[in-house]
Amino acid sequence: EVQLVEFGGGLVQAGGSLRLSCAVSGFTFDDYAIGWFRQVPGKGREVFSSISTFDGSTYYADTVKGRFTIPSDNAKSTIYLQMNSLKPEDTAVYYCNVNNIYWGQGAQVSVSS
Repeated sequence: EVQLVEFGGGLVQAGGSLRLSCAVSGFTFDDYAIGWFRQVPGKGREVFSSISTFDGSTYYADTVKGRFTIPSDNAKSTIYLQMNSLKPEDTAVYYCNVNNIYWGQGAQVSVSS
């Protein structure tokens, strides 16, 4: 059974940093596209970052470029979302995803001004 389990999240002041972890199990951790999405109340989930584990290519939306990174540890089958210089508009529930099929349970990130 494929499982994605998220850790991290919480409340932070604007300008601060947080790191989310997404532990993946149940399938080979190579050759997949892994994405990070976020969702605010009343809106759909929005992809803002992704990485292809096949060639390491990455995507960052303009809203997070230069502030967020998505390192991974293949040995631990874990991907991370490192968020720096957080802004109040980053407040959302954050989800990790594999191949647009499998989802983590979500983690709340709240940024106070």
